[in-house]
Amino acid sequence: MIHIEHLGKDYGTKTALYDLCLDVPPGQLFCFLGPNGAGKTTTLKILTGLLRPSRGRALIHGFDVRTQAQEAKAITGYIPDMPFLYDRLTTVEFCEFTADLFHIPLSEARLSINRWFECFSLDTYRSTLVKDLSHGLRQRLIYCATLLHNPQVLFIDEPLIGLDPYTIRLIKNLLRESCRNGMTVFLTTHILALAEDIADQIGIIDDGRLIALGTLAELKRDHGGMNLEDCFLGLTSNPQE
Repeated sequence: MIHIEHLGKDYGTKTALYDLCLDVPPGQLFCFLGPNGAGKTTTLKILTGLLRPSRGRALIHGFDVRTQAQEAKAITGYIPDMPFLYDRLTTVEFCEFTADLFHIPLSEARLSINRWFECFSLDTYRSTLVKDLSHGLRQRLIYCATLLHNPQVLFIDEPLIGLDPYTIRLIKNLLRESCRNGMTVFLTTHILALAEDIADQIGIIDDGRLIALGTLAELKRDHGGMNLEDCFLGLTSNPQE
C-alpha cells in the first residue's frame, strides 16, 4: 500500500532524509520512531504531498505522491501533531466543510458525521464553535473529520497528544480495528510504549537514515534489548548532546 524507494530530502545544504526505502503492506499498523529532528515529520510531509522530495519517489496504493497527488490524497487521511482548524465554524460545519473537500454528498456526510460524533462523544458539542473547544476535544474533532471519507491509508504524527486515558484507549482500539478491516496506518510517536502495544512493524530513523526495521520481537532479537526502549536508546543518538 505504501512503497518508498530511495527517498531523499535536502533543505539547502542540509540533508534531512537519506535514501529511504520502505514498504508498508495493506492492513499494517506501522510505527515510525526516532529522536527529535531525525526525519519523521519530513517523511510524513512527503508522503502526504506537503513537501516535494529531492530524490526518489513514494507511491500510495500505486499513485505517485508527486505526479499523482490528487489521486493519492483522495484515499489518504493525515492528522498532524498541530492540526489547523477553522475556529469560527461549529464542529458540524467544520466536518461538513471537510466532507465537501472530498466531494462527499451532504446526506452521506451527515450520516458519517453522526457516526463519528457518537464514537468520539461529541454529540453535545455539535453547535459549539471550534474556538471554544478544549485541546482534547479539538483532537477528537480532527479524528472525526479525517475519518469521514474512510481513507485507505491514515498518516498520524503523534496520535495521542492532549488526549485523556479514555480517548487514548478509544484511539488504540479504533486503529487496531481499522487495520483489521484493511486500512493501512503509518504513525510517528515518541511514546515507545504505544509502539510496543499496537505496532505490527516498527521503523527507527536517526539523522535522516533508517537504521532498524522489523517487528518488536525482531528488533529485540537483532539489537539485544529487553524491550523497545533498550533497542531505541542503543541504536539512536541523543539529540541534546
